[in-house]
Amino acid sequence: MILRTEGLTKTFDVGIVRRRRVHAVEDVTLSVNEGEIFGFVGPNGAGKTTTIKMLMGLIHPTRGRAFIFDAPIPSRDSKRRIGYLPENPAWYDFLTGREALSFFARLSGVPAASRDGRVTELLELVGLGEAADRQIRKYSKGMQQRLGIAQALVGDPVFVVLDEPMSGLDPIGRKEVRDLILELKRRGKTVFFSTHILPDVETLCDRVGVVFEGRLRDVGRIGDLLSGHVKAVEVTAEAPGTAAREALAVGTRIAEEGDRLTVTYQDVAAADAAVRAVVAAGGRLVSLTRHRETLEDFFVRRLEEARGEAPAGRRDS
Repeated sequence: MILRTEGLTKTFDVGIVRRRRVHAVEDVTLSVNEGEIFGFVGPNGAGKTTTIKMLMGLIHPTRGRAFIFDAPIPSRDSKRRIGYLPENPAWYDFLTGREALSFFARLSGVPAASRDGRVTELLELVGLGEAADRQIRKYSKGMQQRLGIAQALVGDPVFVVLDEPMSGLDPIGRKEVRDLILELKRRGKTVFFSTHILPDVETLCDRVGVVFEGRLRDVGRIGDLLSGHVKAVEVTAEAPGTAAREALAVGTRIAEEGDRLTVTYQDVAAADAAVRAVVAAGGRLVSLTRHRETLEDFFVRRLEEARGEAPAGRRDS
């Protein structure tokens, strides 16, 4: 196991005249296994960046614990094996990509003898080989993000943490970053990244943690999270008789061709009852398809549930 947290919590005191306490992250407990891509998913302001900053030792938890490589955070030894891309990396934009990456390689302790080779290798990996000697101020947003990932990899880390790596990118830029993350997994890296862009999660992640208003609501594989909720059931049957047709009438008819009808049901029990009635009336079941919710459906449903829970959420005190 690369990462585990136990009740990780962070509160802030805000305001000058009227001080109040804001609960930014509450009781987050999760784990990340070696070799997986773990998506930390939630809307803007859900507490993702605050959690990551605690994991990276940039801010201290109010309570709770976290361990990376079984060492409590912050640990200097574990930091040597971590690569980190912040949400909004700041650059000395008068430098070229090569100069900036060489600077970070020096800070990361890459030996001088291998530094130039390492920088060239990473620039090629992230697709910036031809732009290596161009000033960063002339880079697009996508190019800057790819340079940021190269910076995170300069020390050849085992564990790579990316905070909103696809945020603000166009479709081409997002694809480039997705391809990079998949390449990192192929090279044996463990990747933990936060995002609110759900299609990227479905494409990349082995497991996800879903966070709303500072609280971790769900953790698991996407297929497991979505398998328990059916949005609708589509039934296609050949129903030559009146009784068989009446058995299908409680659903919503969406197609009809001769004796063949296709009907949808919002309730699984109603669909099962209709199928039994059709067969009993002499009809024939052609197909039955359960339409499970998408990750977006799941996300919206859980967000609505979270907002409806009075004790939950980002609270002031």
